[in-house]
Amino acid sequence: MIFTIILLLTIPITQASDLAKEKRWAEQLVDAIFDGEAITLKDGELAFLAIYTPSSNSDSTDTAIILHGLGVHPDWDQVIRPLRSGLPENGWGTLSLQMPVLANGVAYEEYAPLFKEVPGRINAGINYLKQNGAKRIVIISHSLGAAMGAYYLATNPPDLVTGFVGIGMSGGGKHKEMNNVALLKSVHVPVLDLYGENDLDSVLASANARKQSLESRKSPASSQNSMQIMVPDADHFFDGQNEALVKEVSIWLQGLK
Repeated sequence: MIFTIILLLTIPITQASDLAKEKRWAEQLVDAIFDGEAITLKDGELAFLAIYTPSSNSDSTDTAIILHGLGVHPDWDQVIRPLRSGLPENGWGTLSLQMPVLANGVAYEEYAPLFKEVPGRINAGINYLKQNGAKRIVIISHSLGAAMGAYYLATNPPDLVTGFVGIGMSGGGKHKEMNNVALLKSVHVPVLDLYGENDLDSVLASANARKQSLESRKSPASSQNSMQIMVPDADHFFDGQNEALVKEVSIWLQGLK
């Protein structure tokens, strides 16, 4: 597979993502992708990697944008690859995006400044899918990516996004951009809040507050089909539970139809 990583020669001083790390990830991934196609998207300022995998149903116009967690990439073997490869077998194409990253070892809260870059990347993904015939789009995201997805939908509600899956969502935090409990109140599409029985303490401790946020929304469009599901025996990364992960997400997506 021939693929060229494009980076702008001039990078805005406000850019927070570690672009050198993004480039390394991309160079390592491209030749290792067996299902799906590596593509380059532009958010208006710079180019970034995405992986598009069409549905096995050639007539399907349903696609999921997938957002990875802290510091990793769009083909991460935990949660992300199982979803981006498994959902197409259930009628949903996937577009897995490289989200902004920082150096290894950087704490979760230190990602708050990068959230300003999130809308541009998701919008680039939506535009790509629209140009390729997508009629309905959902956002499926894990961990930090779930906070990015909630932030995007709470502040930039697009017409084409018809659902949101947040996997392993934590609760609050000192940064409003990352406070899922508060953000979920302003997400006006159906939401699946999915987490594991053995998830991180921050996820388990905030589960009830997240559920209350979902239930507090008044819009029928957002409350319909919204639910919270705990997967028995699963941890934050659904290790050994890939089949259950894809099954739960696929069943919920079927309920949107």
